[in-house]
Amino acid sequence: MVTAFVLIKTDASRIPETAEEISAIPGISEVYSVTGEWDLIAVARVSQHDELADVIADKLSKVPAVVHTTTHIAFRAYSQHDLDAAFSLGFE
Repeated sequence: MVTAFVLIKTDASRIPETAEEISAIPGISEVYSVTGEWDLIAVARVSQHDELADVIADKLSKVPAVVHTTTHIAFRAYSQHDLDAAFSLGFE
């Protein structure tokens, strides 16, 4: 699994609509509206590195209100939450 974080600047008047459109793209698992320099952060999860071009360059960056993107590809995940969920048997 390849995970990438896409920082997105959008037309400020269309942030909610843009987030919804991006979240509907296959390969995008989550979209967050955030404070600071960027308007949205999308999490892309694909099975192969080459698929990122399809998801990010060919689809996400062509959403009409998207003005600029910067992508960061993750090397490893260190979240205890993710590890707990992966090995959980459903018991608390």
